[in-house]
Amino acid sequence: MRIGLVAGESSGDLLGAGLIKALNNSTSDLQSEGVAGPNMIREGCKALFPSEKLSIIGLVEALANYRELRAIRNQLRDHFIANPPDAFIGIDAPDFNLTLLEQLREKGIPTIQYVSPQVWAWRRYRVRKIARAVDCVLALFPFEAEFYREHDVPVQFVGHPFADQIPLATDKAPARVNLNLPENATIIAMLPGSRVSEVRHLAETFLKTANYCYQQRKDIHFVIPFANQVVRDVFIKFGGDLVKKLPLTFIDGQAREVMGAADVILMASGTATLEAMLVKRPMVVAYRLSWLNYIILKTWVRVKNYSLPNLLAGEALVPEYMQGAAQPDVMGEKLLQYLNDPDEVSRITSRFTDIHHTLRQNTDKQAADAVINLIKSKKSTPNV
Repeated sequence: MRIGLVAGESSGDLLGAGLIKALNNSTSDLQSEGVAGPNMIREGCKALFPSEKLSIIGLVEALANYRELRAIRNQLRDHFIANPPDAFIGIDAPDFNLTLLEQLREKGIPTIQYVSPQVWAWRRYRVRKIARAVDCVLALFPFEAEFYREHDVPVQFVGHPFADQIPLATDKAPARVNLNLPENATIIAMLPGSRVSEVRHLAETFLKTANYCYQQRKDIHFVIPFANQVVRDVFIKFGGDLVKKLPLTFIDGQAREVMGAADVILMASGTATLEAMLVKRPMVVAYRLSWLNYIILKTWVRVKNYSLPNLLAGEALVPEYMQGAAQPDVMGEKLLQYLNDPDEVSRITSRFTDIHHTLRQNTDKQAADAVINLIKSKKSTPNV
């Protein structure tokens, strides 16, 4: 079996690696190639381009890199048309992948989009292009699968690999020992994002929020995991004088373990909110974009809530603050409320646990089975 893949960013690389591993467990002599990150490469994928080429946030940034992205996509199109795989899987990165998927499907190559574009939230007109581009969508969340069924697009809900990886209960004590954190302190984790643009917009606000909490309770210790040295340097640069005045511990990586060690979390919106939910920690979610990106996004967004815990719960389960609403005193007060209200934390934890069970579907194997079944069905009906 030979498959092509395009994975965008580190999260797509992890999904791709899990898929390749599961396919290797189910089939013999698998060959895979495409846009791959280090985890996919370790599982045997041949990288035609590195996945970081697709690691772009925001419409403005994407437009600035349009020529390079188009050139990469054209080279991939020509390569896979000349050397057709048994199936081609686009993993996340929909603005890049959907056009490529459509072009390859027109040539008779079976296509899958793994991770749904957020058409349920904004730019819903894209669902028509998705229907043209793919034989199946592999959806990580049940509300996504419902959306595609309503629009007659083939879809399979496969769950989320994080739900398979993270235990149903996470103990704070071992995480604190492993991270060398004070065992008896009240710990607030702060996750300002993994991209430079996110951190630049949130660093000062997060530190001012931390300062608000610290002025009320001197027993609080703050822990901040950083994706890499670059974002750490940006946080320090844009954080101002409070970096030196607050009890902060900086940690390289290990974001999930930091969340497990925390009592509450202040974090940027994104996939990390799903991890926070799965480790059962109450959170306050914030997000800030450049004003141009925000104006464009606000024009198209069709949902009231944007953080994954709220989308999965179908209600405003965790507080979220966008742009100017992300004020230090407002967010700080909510963090303190969590610390002072164990009954509310227990209620939220119970809801998080229910969602965890829903998402725990053995995702890698489900996705691999979907790929294998599509290839078999296409070979048995070659003219479809």
